[in-house]
Amino acid sequence: MVCGANHKLGVDDRHIRNQVTEQKKVSKVVTIVNKQGLHARPIMQFVDLANRFQSQITITKGTQVVDGKSPMEIMLLEAICGTELTLTTVGADAEQALDALADLVARRFEAE
Repeated sequence: MVCGANHKLGVDDRHIRNQVTEQKKVSKVVTIVNKQGLHARPIMQFVDLANRFQSQITITKGTQVVDGKSPMEIMLLEAICGTELTLTTVGADAEQALDALADLVARRFEAE
């Protein structure tokens, strides 16, 4: 397609548009409740679970936003016990991803 050229909406374009409109975005605030906070083991549990979903997953702490599928980025949050984080998921399985990840945090990453 050339910029500025007239383009009729075709079947392929409608398919792409439908995929975009089906993306759900959900968020939830969670509190890190395990005594040791987010260290390597719980971060890897989170990342392993996050990677089971197709949705984009982000974690926000204050103004810092990181990729929920990147252990190195999550480590940068320095989330100790009591830290509030906002989990945001975007995609067709966003609600399932958010529920599963929030549950993992609430269960203290099964550490205690």
